[in-house]
Amino acid sequence: MSSLIEGFRIGQVSDLEAGTGVTVLLCEEGAVPGVDVRGGAPGTRETDLLRPEGTVDRAHAIVLAGGSAFGLAAADGVVRWLEERGIGWPTVAAKVPIVASAILYDLNLGRPDVRPDAAMAYRACDLATNKRPASGVAGAGTGATLAKLLGPERALKGGLGFAEDRLDSGIVVQAVMAVNAIGSVVDPASGEVVAAPRGERPGSFEDSLDLLRRGAVLKASKTIAANTVIGIVMTNAALTKQEATRVAIMAQNGISRTVIPAQTTGDGDTVFVMAHGDIEVEQGALSAVGAIAAAAVEAAVLDAARSATGLHGLPSASEWRARAT
Repeated sequence: MSSLIEGFRIGQVSDLEAGTGVTVLLCEEGAVPGVDVRGGAPGTRETDLLRPEGTVDRAHAIVLAGGSAFGLAAADGVVRWLEERGIGWPTVAAKVPIVASAILYDLNLGRPDVRPDAAMAYRACDLATNKRPASGVAGAGTGATLAKLLGPERALKGGLGFAEDRLDSGIVVQAVMAVNAIGSVVDPASGEVVAAPRGERPGSFEDSLDLLRRGAVLKASKTIAANTVIGIVMTNAALTKQEATRVAIMAQNGISRTVIPAQTTGDGDTVFVMAHGDIEVEQGALSAVGAIAAAAVEAAVLDAARSATGLHGLPSASEWRARAT
């Protein structure tokens, strides 16, 4: 798992002082895209074009960025980078790069007046490699935060995660996720609470569902729209747009199993799929691809919460747990 699926490259830029960053997935040859948007407050670009009924059947890049709606401008830098290299969807007058994007809210950490822009994303393209991307406080996860049901004073640091899964047929699925959830992150296999709102005792956690029962949403009213889990699933399976969309829909289950609560009114939870490969999916096996995509998303969300480190005075879950007496 030291490298990405052939044909994909990822570049990341992090601004630790400002508490924001960008993650760019490139596929210059073009990949078959799919997308599933479930959050009630998404910030996205070109997602309608990626749906099965859209005319274009190839995308050249996906951008994950901080900066809230301001961060959507980062995609312009990727479009320019691709255009300069003659990469894009052929039209009568020019090749038009197909670049989709999703953003998360990180303006409450670091400097709210500094956001990912076209220059930052352009640099991420220059830095893109086939190597596994760094996890934790990196790229789009630089300013991500977690466990905000009791407000920022009881929150934890979020981040970026990566994971891989595969079928015996040779189909590989990789997921990169930026985790900026309002509630808890739980390992569904063990039941371990990986991250949750900080409790009164050092090192302790509050139960997110119990907090919701007791009206914690009101206490978190100032941060209720400051959430989102966004990510990309890559695969070497040969998929159609309709199949890639189904995989994206199933991949969202990885968020639902690990994040409590997920897909809320204040979330922009979005999963992209990029399929670039020649391994045919046997009849009836598409559901298996979707299932391992969900497993990869699940593992990437857990990796993000576990790999995070503190920033701007906000501790990570592991740092907070270490304060237990």
